[in-house]
Amino acid sequence: MLMISNNVSIPDAEIDLQGIRAQGAGGQNVNKVSSAIHLRFDIRASSLPAFYKEELLKLRDRRISKEGVLIIKAQQYRTREKNREDALKRLQLLVINAGITQKKRKPTRPTRGSQKRRMESKVKRGRLKVMRGKVDH
Repeated sequence: MLMISNNVSIPDAEIDLQGIRAQGAGGQNVNKVSSAIHLRFDIRASSLPAFYKEELLKLRDRRISKEGVLIIKAQQYRTREKNREDALKRLQLLVINAGITQKKRKPTRPTRGSQKRRMESKVKRGRLKVMRGKVDH
């Protein structure tokens, strides 16, 4: 059971974990041992509340397929157990972050003083550039 919050959790049966061989350097051991983990989580078929599902499916994340399946590949560590923990932790963080709603931004206007200071600095800069020009006698 993967805990997301006090009242939201993901049962282990909904998370598909498969051992695969890790990529990259590692000598002969990397060719023999399936230490990397492929985590597959079907968002649409999960028991998550509708809010979490909608927010997860809205994410523009390349790990989420068109069918709504989240695939996480964990191969950072040498042992299968650590990679399994890493994949579950990444799934947990992704779901938690999807549940956090961003505050709506209120558009603001520049103050009259800041507008005045900006215009004065532009005029000052323009005068400086004019002074660099050719001098007529």
